[in-house]
Amino acid sequence: MAKEKTLAAILKIGIVPIVRANSADHAIEAAKAVHRGGVGVLEVTMTVPGAVKVLEKVADEFGDRIILGAGTVLDPETARTVMLAGAEFLVTPALNLKTIEMCQRYSKPVIPGALTPTEVMHAWENGADMVKIFPCGNLGGPRYIKALKAPLPQVLMVPTGGVRLDNAADFFQAGASAIAVGSEMVSRKALESGDYASIEENARQFLKVVEEARA
Repeated sequence: MAKEKTLAAILKIGIVPIVRANSADHAIEAAKAVHRGGVGVLEVTMTVPGAVKVLEKVADEFGDRIILGAGTVLDPETARTVMLAGAEFLVTPALNLKTIEMCQRYSKPVIPGALTPTEVMHAWENGADMVKIFPCGNLGGPRYIKALKAPLPQVLMVPTGGVRLDNAADFFQAGASAIAVGSEMVSRKALESGDYASIEENARQFLKVVEEARA
């Protein structure tokens, strides 16, 4: 998928579900549940055992029906590996300029992690397509996004950490371009108990909140 098309789709959907799991099987089932819930974007973190194989399997099974991303990408070598495995976008927890360069070389959107205004601008000026504001919840959540957006309105921000159903709309009102949601959508408890129906329902609920917030 072309880089511009991938970015446009992420922005349109407005949610990046983050799958962290203790096994490859759990991650794959979580991906299926998120898709059944109507969210066509997914980030699989590199902390999942066999994460590269998970990316390959999800990419093979869903093709263009899911915009597949790799998260917790720490270096350019991993970036290249996950792109070859089928990742259409990459997310990093911190700012690594060589990782951004690798993504630019292969025309894949990259969403590096940053927190302070200096880090956010450094990421944006060096080619970030969006900036993951992490850990956002620890610094005031929506209030922190609003404070950052005031001097930096041009930056597309994706708050991560502390995003819940009851405050998701507040993030959009504060100026977020999209939200990233981890355990509030895909909880370890649900994965370990096989309660994939709750993940599916969470996906639906988050979609509904985003639509209402943007209406």
